[in-house]
Amino acid sequence: MTPDPDPPARGSTPSARRATVPMTKEPEEPEELRESTEPGPPEHDVPLPPDLVAGEHDRRDRSHRPWSARRVPAALVASVILVAAVAALVDVVAVRAGRPAAAWRRHLADELATRPLDAGWVLTGAAVAAVLGIWLIVLALTPGLRHWLPLRSPAPGLRASLDRDGAADLLRDAALRVPGVSRARVRVRRHRVKARADVRFRDPQRVKEDLTAVLDEERDQLVLGRPPRIVVRVRQRTD
Repeated sequence: MTPDPDPPARGSTPSARRATVPMTKEPEEPEELRESTEPGPPEHDVPLPPDLVAGEHDRRDRSHRPWSARRVPAALVASVILVAAVAALVDVVAVRAGRPAAAWRRHLADELATRPLDAGWVLTGAAVAAVLGIWLIVLALTPGLRHWLPLRSPAPGLRASLDRDGAADLLRDAALRVPGVSRARVRVRRHRVKARADVRFRDPQRVKEDLTAVLDEERDQLVLGRPPRIVVRVRQRTD
């Protein structure tokens, strides 16, 4: 008996595959490169998970909290310095032009020359100046904008932030989807998220476990640069 010939489909599949291969390669590709681009083991063709890619970006370009422009303090300090400088400059120009010095400048010079350093108003003025100086130093060295939470940076040089109230709303909506939770209150801080829930039915311990898992998942979906810790408290309500 003679074997049946192969079906046309099996014979045509390799040829069709061979006909489509050159369309996906460069026409002048070197032999070494063609050998290196051949399909390898399955583990080499699997792309990295998004979490690992995000983790590599986090290690290279860590997300930081945005810095405040400090417009109001800068405007106040600039205004005070400008007014004092303009008043002193006008009086100096008037003196150079032959007019007498202003009464406020003569009085200030006399007070500074005759008043002892342990006087009350001198100590008060020094304390106020020291407090203002410390305040300005703190503003210069801290980023501010504590109401914003930095998100993980998808690319170097790219920054994004999420408002705390918005994050709290998203987490509260997720908490209300847990069976047994009738009311939920969520407060988001930099390092901790406090969630309190009222339980109408089901075992409170089971509700707490489910609520913790749901909030953890929702927090991870927010892709925060520094994910806060979840603290859950439940209360049985029967009224």
